[in-house]
This record gives sequence, C-alpha cells and structure tokens, in this order.
Amino acid sequence: MRKPIDTVMVEQRATSFTRRSIKTESKQQGLRLALSMIDLTTLEGKDSPEKVRSLCHKAITPWECEIEPPLPSVAAVCVYPSLVQVAKRALEGSGVSVASVATGFPSGQYPLSVRLNDVVEAVKSGADEIDMVINRGAFLSGCMEEVADEIAQVRVACGNSHLKIILETGELETLENVRIASDLAIRAAASTGPINDGEVFIKTSTGKVSPAATMPVTLVMLEAIRDYYEETGVRIGMKPAGGIKTAKQALHYLVMVKETLGDDWLNSNLFRFGASSLTNDVLRQISKQQTGSYAATYDFSEA
Repeated sequence: MRKPIDTVMVEQRATSFTRRSIKTESKQQGLRLALSMIDLTTLEGKDSPEKVRSLCHKAITPWECEIEPPLPSVAAVCVYPSLVQVAKRALEGSGVSVASVATGFPSGQYPLSVRLNDVVEAVKSGADEIDMVINRGAFLSGCMEEVADEIAQVRVACGNSHLKIILETGELETLENVRIASDLAIRAAASTGPINDGEVFIKTSTGKVSPAATMPVTLVMLEAIRDYYEETGVRIGMKPAGGIKTAKQALHYLVMVKETLGDDWLNSNLFRFGASSLTNDVLRQISKQQTGSYAATYDFSEA
C-alpha cells in the first residue's frame, strides 16, 4: 500500500534537482531537447487564424537563423477546437502535432455531453492530441467515480488521438490530492483499453490558475507514473504547464525526469513543456552556447 505523501521530503527532493551541475556539452544537448519538447500554445479570446498560422511557423522554425546542427521543431501547437483545421493545414508535413484543449477548458464545468462533443469535433478537425481538464469540483467533493467515468468517456471520444489529462494542481490543495488525482487519471484512462507508450499524459495545469507547474507537484506526478510503469510496464507521459519561463528551470525539470523515470522519458513522446514563453529563453541560451554572446530579444519572434 502506498505511503501518504510527505510534503517536506518531496519539497526537499525537488529542490535537490536544482543543485545538479550540468557540463557544457550536456547543457547544449539539454537545451535542444527542451526546445523539442515544447507545446507552443495560444488560448486567448482574441485568437485568430493569422495568429495561429504565425505560431505554427515558429513551431516548425523556432529561429530564423542558420545554426549547426539545425534546431529541432517544437513538439506541438495547442489551440482551441475552432482553430484546429487552421493549425493542421499550416503544420502539414512538418511532424509537429496539433493539440487542442477540449472538455470545457479551462473550468471543466460544462455538461458532459458538451465536453464530449467538444472532443469529437476537435478530433474530426484533425487534432492529434486532446488536452482535457478534469472536473475539480467533483474531485474535491469526493466524487471519484464521476471523475474517473468522465476521463474514460473522453478517452473513448478521442479515438486514435492521444489524451493529456489536466489535473489543475493549483486547485487540488495538497500534494496528497495531486497523487490521488494522478493515480485516478491514469487508471481511468487505462480502464477503456490498453495504453501504448505515450498515448496518455498527465498534465499539471491549464496555465490559467496560479500556482501552475511547480517542481514538487511535478515530482509527485512523476512518481505516480513511475509506480504505474513498475506495475504494468506502460509508459505514461508527463506535461508540466505554466510557470516555467527560463531555460535554467527547464533543465532542472529534465534532471528530475532523468533521475525519477530514466532516459526513456527524455523525448517529446513522453515529456512535454506547456510553456510558450520558455521558447525564446531557450533560444537565447542556445545562441549563448553557440556564439558566446546572447542574441537580442528582438531577434526572436513572439511565441
């Protein structure tokens, strides 16, 4: 039986990952890896086809600069369901995935029929990945079966598209609740049928609630993924989202993933950053590593 979460120990261990020394060559590799794991996202009321096309261009070519070896594209572009078709056309043939927030993002409080239709329409439009939000009100009220059933129904509605389950950890109140929600989400998704590696992710946040991703929260979620892997051999993905703004922070997260889950998770099929503002700082650090000086902020387009 799992022991209750020791908050002090989790916070101490999470802090320890920020003290690792990273050599120059490893740092260069880590920065490029972090870039390849980013989900560029635009989720604003003023989103337009033009803005999405611009974001897709940046996703494919993060920096308009000749650099060797060439920079990787990011992992995905995440948009509202109504803009999935625009993103799909703009990213065609690039290898960059189209993700869409559905299920009444960001509250998750819409009627279930509306949330499921949201998913179905996004998938029909071409979404490769669906980022759903759980009903935190139901979870905090102790209605675990209701939350699990909704996750299961969303996974069925996804068809062949991958599912990322947003816990909105900033509203879950305790690390123990984060662990319970992580276990519930993984098992609810698995209840609908076998999971291949990377088909299901758990994700910290919508980015609309503070605090968003933190290292202690992410560590608890990584440990839930580790325990599920040790039990079943299935690799669940992880996505911290919101609040990760610097390349230095991203490298700390990668150290934590490596030491908690191992090298198998150090790729965009199993780990993502939901942090558009992170992109340009990673590019500035890559520039510094390559040339010895920082590029100006205006050298990069807005993420």
